[in-house]
Amino acid sequence: MSHFTRIIGMGASALLAAGTQSVMADQAAPAGANELTEVVVLGSRPIAESEAAALRIQRNSDNLIAVAAADAVGRLPDQNIAQAASRVPGVAVERDQGQARYISLRGAPNYWTTLSFDGINVVSPEGRDARYDSVPSAIASQIIVTKAVTPDMPSETISGNVNIVTRSAFDFDGQKISGKAGYGKASLGDRPQYEGSAVFSNRFETGGGEVGVVFSATYFEREMVTDNFETDYERVSQDQRPDNQTRFWAHEAENKLYRLTRKNWSASGRMDWRDGGNEVSLRSIYTIFTDDEARDNYRFDLDDRQSDLVAQTASCTPTLNTTPTTSGYADLCIGNTPQKGTVYGIDIRQRSTLRAFRQSIFTNTLEGKHSIGESWSLNWLGNYTESKDDRSVVGEASWESPSTRTLRPTVSYDFSDINRSRLQLFTTLQLASPTRFQAGIPVSAIDTFTKPLVSLTALDAIDTTKAYTGRLYVSRDLQALGGDATVKLGVQFDQRTKVVDEKNLVLNTAAQFTTIGLSTDYNQFSLDKAFLGKIPMDYTFRYFDPAKMRTAVSAARNSFTLQPVPANFYDVREQVLAGYLMGTVKWDWGSAVAGVRVEKLDNRGIANGTVAGASRLITAEASDTQIFPSLHVNYNVDESKKLRFSLTSGAARADYDQIRPNVVVNDANLTISGGNPAVKPEQARGADAYFEWYVEPQGYLMAGVFYKRVSDVLYRQSRVFNSDALNSNGIDRSGYVYSGITNGGDGYLKGFEVAAQLQLEPWIGSIGLPEWMGGFGFRATATFNDSEVTKPAVGTVPARKLRLPGTSDEVYNVALYYEKYGASVQLSYQQRSLWLDSFADDLADAGDTYWAADDELDLSARYAVNKNFEIYFDATNLLNNSGRRFSEPGNLLTATGVPSGFISKQTIEWESFGRRYAAGVRFTF
Repeated sequence: MSHFTRIIGMGASALLAAGTQSVMADQAAPAGANELTEVVVLGSRPIAESEAAALRIQRNSDNLIAVAAADAVGRLPDQNIAQAASRVPGVAVERDQGQARYISLRGAPNYWTTLSFDGINVVSPEGRDARYDSVPSAIASQIIVTKAVTPDMPSETISGNVNIVTRSAFDFDGQKISGKAGYGKASLGDRPQYEGSAVFSNRFETGGGEVGVVFSATYFEREMVTDNFETDYERVSQDQRPDNQTRFWAHEAENKLYRLTRKNWSASGRMDWRDGGNEVSLRSIYTIFTDDEARDNYRFDLDDRQSDLVAQTASCTPTLNTTPTTSGYADLCIGNTPQKGTVYGIDIRQRSTLRAFRQSIFTNTLEGKHSIGESWSLNWLGNYTESKDDRSVVGEASWESPSTRTLRPTVSYDFSDINRSRLQLFTTLQLASPTRFQAGIPVSAIDTFTKPLVSLTALDAIDTTKAYTGRLYVSRDLQALGGDATVKLGVQFDQRTKVVDEKNLVLNTAAQFTTIGLSTDYNQFSLDKAFLGKIPMDYTFRYFDPAKMRTAVSAARNSFTLQPVPANFYDVREQVLAGYLMGTVKWDWGSAVAGVRVEKLDNRGIANGTVAGASRLITAEASDTQIFPSLHVNYNVDESKKLRFSLTSGAARADYDQIRPNVVVNDANLTISGGNPAVKPEQARGADAYFEWYVEPQGYLMAGVFYKRVSDVLYRQSRVFNSDALNSNGIDRSGYVYSGITNGGDGYLKGFEVAAQLQLEPWIGSIGLPEWMGGFGFRATATFNDSEVTKPAVGTVPARKLRLPGTSDEVYNVALYYEKYGASVQLSYQQRSLWLDSFADDLADAGDTYWAADDELDLSARYAVNKNFEIYFDATNLLNNSGRRFSEPGNLLTATGVPSGFISKQTIEWESFGRRYAAGVRFTF
């Protein structure tokens, strides 16, 4: 049986043409989506019709999936796959600099969701955390989100998989040329945006089968600035007065002011050959994300003279004192509080950073599908993928206040507003007493303070991951259990090797600065340029000059040699040999998929480490074999309604840097610290129950519940090493105390989700609405989660229960649209409630951290000028709400027996990015 779906229709632009057209789409389908089905896409209403096509694929699948068709993606202002997939029920995104970057599926940690191209899992440049902003949505013909995995999918897919089905020439009737060109603006800083893409495809009869070729390229560039402030809190050991356990002081306040140019490039080529029951496909995709960043970072070291404060346990009456004997830091008695106060003669630590990040994926696949006789089929595949994470820093200059306190500023701070960091600067005056200081005159220009250059650094750092995949499976169609059955037997081998190597250059003496001709006066290194952002700041500053940074670093590279950083080197190889057996049976009343996957995992890591006081290369190995069963049952209530039940299992492995063996072994103290090559994967067992109603003549309703039980959750803590992986020279180190990543604790994730989708066009006659109202439609999804994990005890903090990191209790997506008479307008809204960012092991840094609720409103408008051209307008982030990360010490305080009462959720990071607008033209021939 040939495994493909026939779709009658075209891509986004072509759909605007009148009439019905026929194409063939190789879906790289999930289990069960293997019948020849027809989806009619007429072309007059592209959003509604592409949604109908996606629902047909979803309806025919034998496991739980959700589909976003290319037309729906193209008709939203979606720059990358994360933003495009966020329209799917249960998907939430995490943003960086205002752009969707990571995907969290049904509230699970983002590294539980895997990324694949045409069914092959791809390692992200960063590692296990698949980074979706490096993949432009324009390369996709479909995005298939699998929520309940089948045995033919790798076990690392715990929460789900985002499969990008690339364009094929068989998506079109014959030769097709399409593309787009656009220009836009970001409101914050009035920064430009450029976008372009082109696709060429054609099909040829060769006399020995049909050949299809498709080539595509995309480019997206946007300049931007970012408003930001960050505040780091701590407990102060000298603050021993009553209620000190619930007091956290800002030890550092800073502004990070970004000037960015981000680009996404992609180029892809695909050639398909088909002849009867034989198909061969050669696919190649190269995508790169670049981030050229100039960052001005002003850091106010408020705790610079913390030792001035003498610990006292007696209470005092706070009284304003503007000439204290301390710096004022954490001094309640002079009237200071954690939210408001004055600190005298503090250190400014300023960094001027020029970065050139590059993250790329180059994936190449050769695949064959062959029908053998009437009942057998064979599929073989080979893939090579290379991912690179270039973390290089062109240059970073550090400037710091001198030790003389009268050359430093006095800072009046006010952190009482969660959306504002107020830092007013004054000169510092010394009184007759050498230990007493007071504020002088107000200062608005921060760069009038003396801040000599203390260092200039450069970093060359490229992390390279090379992955090889080989897969072979055979399947047979037969009659079994009273239905039409397919049995599939397969084997897959994956090898991934990640190598990290760094070299840096550090100049920190006056002689070195003189050698390269670099002035130590910041004003000679900066630009006289107005502030581009809009954040209220109580001081002005000068941007550093990127051209002068490049000149200085170039001179430094010519005069000095970059040195290796051996402590950060590692070479980790992961090999997974898997075999699976699964069967699919279809009856009149529904279908079932059952099977099992067995995986043998072998890890080998090489890194520099310290053993018995000597530095040497350490090699560590570990292996594990696990079994992953799954079951999916689909029951047709009637012709339009389905019930789906799933039981699944999976395992999330630790990231490559966490299993590296560059550890420090201290035989005298019987301790080991660093990576853990023996760490076990997180285990998960899950169940799903869903109801789907494909409303006739058009519509979709869904409701479902899900539950996952997790064990061996990954944590950083201290414990007995309990492995022989580092034994050498006859020394048994399995009983040493290990500090690093380890397994411990268990928990659950449960919830339910609902979705509704409707277009009025098929209903207007039956309910008596005027024709023009047929253009309205809507789509709405909501996911509600509850999660809990037990975090093991660490030091004096006992075991405690928390939600899973990255989990939002509520996720909403709503879209309203109107399309008729050649026009298509859509307004979409996304919202997710707060989520846990990171655990804390103690209260040193004011507890666990959370990201506050996030929402976004986007507008997309299209108008078809004729069958070949359309114009478009997109507006994103219309609400322009800020992102806020805050600390929450309450759970830790309660766990340690301290009544927390009311504690302010102190902002530790705040950022804003502005609205963005774009317009352009699309064409197709």
